[in-house]
Amino acid sequence: MTSMSGETRADRFVRELSELRIPDPAAARTTLWLRLGATLMVLGLALAASAYLVTHTTQNPLDQRDGLALGLGGIAATVVGAALFLRYSLTGFLRFWMARQSYDLAVLADRLSAVPSRGTTPGPPAGKDLNHDLASTDPATR
Repeated sequence: MTSMSGETRADRFVRELSELRIPDPAAARTTLWLRLGATLMVLGLALAASAYLVTHTTQNPLDQRDGLALGLGGIAATVVGAALFLRYSLTGFLRFWMARQSYDLAVLADRLSAVPSRGTTPGPPAGKDLNHDLASTDPATR
């Protein structure tokens, strides 16, 4: 299906995406934040686990309090890392989803523009109530 200018829908879709200036999902900054989030998650868990061992292997209250502070810092780093990782890993998927949604809406608009206007469509067959006919497989009127 082509438009009047001879441009296919796929060509128009590619052109419109380039006009939107959506950044490349494999950009270096996005990859950096994604890796930083994963690293923070792993290091935060390691720090929390080592702090647990420190607090449980000593009888000195000062060392135990230091271990508790390190453990809380490790948990905080894990939460921040998880948030960064989720944010930047979902960005690529949501960017693709938005582009696909835009394309589907453009296809729907093309289909609807090809349908004749409402006044020219024939009505329901005589004696048939489409609002209460449950056995019919015809689409409901709008």
